Amino acid sequence: MFQTFRSAVLAGIAIGIAGFGNLAIGGIAGPVVFCFGLLTVVFYQLRLYTGTAGFIAGPKELPQLLLILLGNIVGCLLVGLLARVSPLPIQENAARLLEGRLAAGIVPCGLLAIGCGFIMTTAVTFGRQGKFLPLLFGVPMFIFCGFPHSIADAFYYLAVPWSFWGAHLGSILLLYVSIVLGNFVGCNLYRLILWQK
Repeated sequence: MFQTFRSAVLAGIAIGIAGFGNLAIGGIAGPVVFCFGLLTVVFYQLRLYTGTAGFIAGPKELPQLLLILLGNIVGCLLVGLLARVSPLPIQENAARLLEGRLAAGIVPCGLLAIGCGFIMTTAVTFGRQGKFLPLLFGVPMFIFCGFPHSIADAFYYLAVPWSFWGAHLGSILLLYVSIVLGNFVGCNLYRLILWQK
């Protein structure tokens, strides 16, 4: 269990760094460099919520999946702290992104997160076989499409100024839960539609 948590923390750090790069660079290049995060996760076989949710064997593995989610968030928090000392406008860019999520609404963001979950499970399935093109295309795709990724969003939310949390705490928590659930549905979409275990 502790090994799983440590692996999840490192996965969160990898995705946090990818999110940092995305906010720092922006434009078309930002989503492309974000691929670094998922490549790191797949290569080192780290435990990422969106890379695990589509492969759990059943309800008995949900506690472990929640442990992975917690570890990912802790890893994102560590990188989020770097945003507070960076001379780059990371906090401002993160706040803009979060404002967009809040303006879109909790239910729409949860539904859009399904798309990200589907892309992530597909990309990881191929990545585990050493085929990385779906990963290299899939990651920029979910960012360009505005499909929220629960772990990337954890970094973005933890990178905003603390005052932003004070003004929107309840809405942020509800939004995050909807994205986590949407990702879970998307990660398992192929199983739900094809009736596979």
